[in-house]
Amino acid sequence: MSESKRAHPTDLELAALISSKICHDVIGPVGAIYNGLEILNEDDDAEAQSYALSVIRNVTEQASARLQFARFAFGAAGSAGAQIDLGTAEQISRGFIGQGKHKLVWIGFPGYMVKDKVKLLLNLIAVAVTALPRGGEIEVRLEGTAEAPSFALRCKGTGARAPQHLGEFIAGDGAPPLDALTIQAYYTWRLAQASGMSLSIIKDGADVVLSAAG
Repeated sequence: MSESKRAHPTDLELAALISSKICHDVIGPVGAIYNGLEILNEDDDAEAQSYALSVIRNVTEQASARLQFARFAFGAAGSAGAQIDLGTAEQISRGFIGQGKHKLVWIGFPGYMVKDKVKLLLNLIAVAVTALPRGGEIEVRLEGTAEAPSFALRCKGTGARAPQHLGEFIAGDGAPPLDALTIQAYYTWRLAQASGMSLSIIKDGADVVLSAAG
């Protein structure tokens, strides 16, 4: 379906879809916290207690990082026209990526950037994770200036592929229905439009590179 014919969701529908996305991302860690608490209540074995505390500690950190990321990537994160510290953006991105099978490399400059462009960058990082289903390195490179930036995210890893759904939204053809799993790519595409930046996805050898430029 071409962009001109695409029926964008209403504000209420978009809010509902993003809420579903956030719930989808945090329900796993929250459920693991509950399971850990049940072990603490029901099993007096010292080893089991230690294991449960370790699980609770790890997944609580994970849930907190995901919520912090969602606050900036999807939320208002300040009044209209606010700017966001790029150091904060890097910090919450590292928390979101965590210490699992993905590694984040950040190459940029310090300063503050208009909110929507930072939100676009954060959403591109989240989308880039889907380009590396087996894990790997996401190299985030910021170029230009804070007023006129460009972003390049190089995804390096075994089986690197185009991120899920984003290419279809960019092309305007064959885009999937919107749901909690596709809203990330759709919202990234809409943020790029709002920021006056064009998105591209290219295969560079074994790597996949996501770019946004004004």
